[in-house]
Amino acid sequence: MRKDFSCLPGEHIITWLLRCWDNGVSSLELEGREAKKLGSLSREGGIDKVIGKKPQALSLWRQLLSSMRGRYPFSEDDVVCRPGKWTTMERGIQYLRELAMWEMAYYDTNNVQLPTDPDEVKCTQLMWQKFVWSAPSSYTNSLAVRDWKSQKAPTVDEVAS
Repeated sequence: MRKDFSCLPGEHIITWLLRCWDNGVSSLELEGREAKKLGSLSREGGIDKVIGKKPQALSLWRQLLSSMRGRYPFSEDDVVCRPGKWTTMERGIQYLRELAMWEMAYYDTNNVQLPTDPDEVKCTQLMWQKFVWSAPSSYTNSLAVRDWKSQKAPTVDEVAS
């Protein structure tokens, strides 16, 4: 578990959380003391200190999210989400999924109506703006014409398709 769910050197927190999700972290239910035994997963003391604090059994996913929110209580903490340009469509989709993960990180985990999968997150106007701004100039014009005013917001998976 430590191998699959440890933050890599230089990896941004949101990228790490998305990789953990993709590696199946949501299916692991651990008691607090079991989670503590995993040691430093995020490579950031403020996050690792909170993992496993709650004695009841929770999914490791919920423990990671609540620890990240404890360390970065405001969603404006852009230090967690890597800005920058993407150069390939695959990297662009990855960035869009990271933006969705950022949204999910600040969801109320007790609200069962909110998606638990980053690909099912609705693409907000702010997410779309960040995505378009980070696009290579060859994609910008095509992406900028997308208008959702007359439609409901698509999911990240729908946008990626």
